[in-house]
Amino acid sequence: MKMIVGLGNIGQKYAQTRHNVGFMVVDEVADKLNADFKTSKFEAEVATAFVNGEKILLVKPSTYMNDSGRAVGPLLTYYNIDPAELLVVHDDLDLPLGKVRLKQKGSAGGHNGIKSIIAHVGDQQFKRVKVGIEHPQKMSVVDYVLGKFTPAQLPLVNDAKITAVAAIEAWIATNDFAALMNQYN
Repeated sequence: MKMIVGLGNIGQKYAQTRHNVGFMVVDEVADKLNADFKTSKFEAEVATAFVNGEKILLVKPSTYMNDSGRAVGPLLTYYNIDPAELLVVHDDLDLPLGKVRLKQKGSAGGHNGIKSIIAHVGDQQFKRVKVGIEHPQKMSVVDYVLGKFTPAQLPLVNDAKITAVAAIEAWIATNDFAALMNQYN
């Protein structure tokens, strides 16, 4: 069983903001797998799909970004999923806009949602798909990440979503994340 988590903030106020790119990617994966999200008792919206007989959980925490681990940790425990079968999709200020980077494991790199997941899972050995939103110019980081993409940025973001979804689909199909890192990075 695999669990794919998209990070973001719940509510219409945050829809389509830079910080919600993880939600956007996981929504696309759900569409491709014909999976519908339902509210769960684990402070998250969860969709279930089966690919080649393997159960895939798609998760959007409803705890807000900085508390994402509060949903992810209990879900991993309940479904007895090893952190190595967890993939988290999130925004990254340090990557150029639209750049997608796959990462096998590691520290939070300053991302509060990832810090929360590490704290609640007790492990850094989970996969990440990072989508670049670039660092703001002449604007606070908080205002920037909670702002919407500009019309000029949308084509790059849409291309990044397509790339991220393709990488996730390939991981589901092959389970060879190291090869995918070589292909997509």
